[in-house]
Amino acid sequence: MQSQDVAGRPAASPTAPVVDVEQAEAALVEHYPRLVRLAYLVLPPSLGRNRRVLTAHALAQRALPRGRGSASAIPAQSTGRDGDPGYAFVRLHVVRTALEAGLPLSFRAWPKRSQLPPLLPQVWGLRLFPRSGGADELALDQRLSALSGPARAVYALRGLEQLPDGDVRRVLAAAGVEEVDAALREADAAPARYPLLDSPEFDPCSLHARPTDLMRRRQHGRAALAAAAAVAVCGALLALPGGGWGPDGAAAPAYARNPAAQAALDPGKLTRVVPTAWESATRKDFSVWPARGDLTKDTALLRRALAVWARPGESVQVSATPGTPSGGPAGPPQLLYAGTVDNARVVILYDGLRIARYAEPKDGTKGAALDFARVDGATGTEANAVVLDRADGNVRYLTAPWVRKVAERDLLKPSAGALPMTLTDGITSPLASPAQQTGACTSWNVLQLTDDTGTRLVSDLGELVPAHLTAGRPGSPHEVSGAATQHTWGPFACSLGAMRSLGVRSVNAWQFAEQPLPGGGGTAEWVCTRAETWRGGGERVLAQFHTPGGTFGAVAAKAQDVAACGAREPQVLAGVLWKAAAGDWYLLAAGGKDTRSVRATGGVSGSAQGPLLAVRTRQGAQAELNATLADGETITGLR
Repeated sequence: MQSQDVAGRPAASPTAPVVDVEQAEAALVEHYPRLVRLAYLVLPPSLGRNRRVLTAHALAQRALPRGRGSASAIPAQSTGRDGDPGYAFVRLHVVRTALEAGLPLSFRAWPKRSQLPPLLPQVWGLRLFPRSGGADELALDQRLSALSGPARAVYALRGLEQLPDGDVRRVLAAAGVEEVDAALREADAAPARYPLLDSPEFDPCSLHARPTDLMRRRQHGRAALAAAAAVAVCGALLALPGGGWGPDGAAAPAYARNPAAQAALDPGKLTRVVPTAWESATRKDFSVWPARGDLTKDTALLRRALAVWARPGESVQVSATPGTPSGGPAGPPQLLYAGTVDNARVVILYDGLRIARYAEPKDGTKGAALDFARVDGATGTEANAVVLDRADGNVRYLTAPWVRKVAERDLLKPSAGALPMTLTDGITSPLASPAQQTGACTSWNVLQLTDDTGTRLVSDLGELVPAHLTAGRPGSPHEVSGAATQHTWGPFACSLGAMRSLGVRSVNAWQFAEQPLPGGGGTAEWVCTRAETWRGGGERVLAQFHTPGGTFGAVAAKAQDVAACGAREPQVLAGVLWKAAAGDWYLLAAGGKDTRSVRATGGVSGSAQGPLLAVRTRQGAQAELNATLADGETITGLR
């Protein structure tokens, strides 16, 4: 088991710290303006202010690796801003690519991506540049333009990042600079007017906009209009036999014709449930949802939705939660909804295994989207709501016919009351979606559903079906309805962000231990959150540590595809490095109440009877944890 510090990062050794991709992403989002300013200062002024601004944004946005697996790790070069190695990584990437952008192009080798004009971001028809500063800023910009790229990097790291020369050397060496000493000496010649670097003159996030060459744009516009007319004529000729916006809309051409396939595409054969079917049904699931919406009789729309489901064309944006097949229906599916939502026409279908959501713009079929979610075996709360629409960071749900009231609740504020929401023909008013928020996690809004049997909470995790939130011991969880269970979730709500787009069915939070902190620091809580998926695999488990007075819990350990903290194996063991107020470091570890003893080996040695362990150690220590249960079974620390 690799112990971790209270910020949720792996407790790294002084020689080889590592950084989670998610941690690097959080650092990039939090410090984005500073990273863009750093790139702008290092980039060569010869690029021109407009391209320099766009390139700075492009370099910052490409500072993360392409892989986003949950176990991905990347080496950190040094501690970063406020001790965050994630920030150190993205800062190093920005410095390296900004230096590469200033290298001259060579015919002997392929150019690096940073040496070419950025594809994104782009602003057509406008020139962007930072706001002008005073005479001092102009003089400093002219002085920096005379420096080499590495010298500008030295100046920016000294002034903007306030790094000592030792750290500056390490950053430049890691960025591939060969003559580090020469760059330091060259930067020494520039006046140390570092406060000016915070001026709007060097802020590529606060911009002025001006038009480009208007005469040239008019000439290009006429040429583009003539080309578009020619394409339109050719497209009309090609569409005459039955293509284009024909009966199948954005669907691909038919590649097979057989009775079963034709029946699945016939809007007249769609299953439609009477509005009162759920009242006498034995099971409350999607199969007893009635068809709702103002377009349930629009045969052309339903035909297009079925055809795109069976044969999505190249222009259709298709997405599916993990483990969800995206092929066409085996027979006529059930219609749950067809109607107009904001600026789109939406159709929601159900085939007993999947929910399929088809959406197209009001003014055509270009830009149609098809989303799938696996919902086999969904009953009760799991069949209470489906995402109907997402717009402007908000989500709107279609709820089950047995849902009587809906409300909004912020998990981060368990003491605050629920805010009532309107419910019209099963459609909720918009709710700010936590799955689409960026930057710091300041709220986590969930949907509270009330029916004849009680109140339940579900959370949007970026999928068609929201995840059911519960609390309690694995195997016998209960609804998050009372004040106690809502306070259990409060410090750990933001950890739900690590479970987005995984095909999550439900998430349970279980407080498995309380631990007195050394030195009279109060009592800390150990909570395990486990996400179950619709496909039965890919479960994600987080062991989290919450100190008294802390707003958020810290991820101490995480694992995927394990039975720990679940109904089959409710036991869990996790550890964390914690710093006391007096400055001493401790390895704290905890297991469930059935834990008879805990032992640490490796970089930290110690043992204790019972489920709790506290051993004094040093910062950056690593340890392996083992525990013996009451029945004699041995378990290892979560990893």
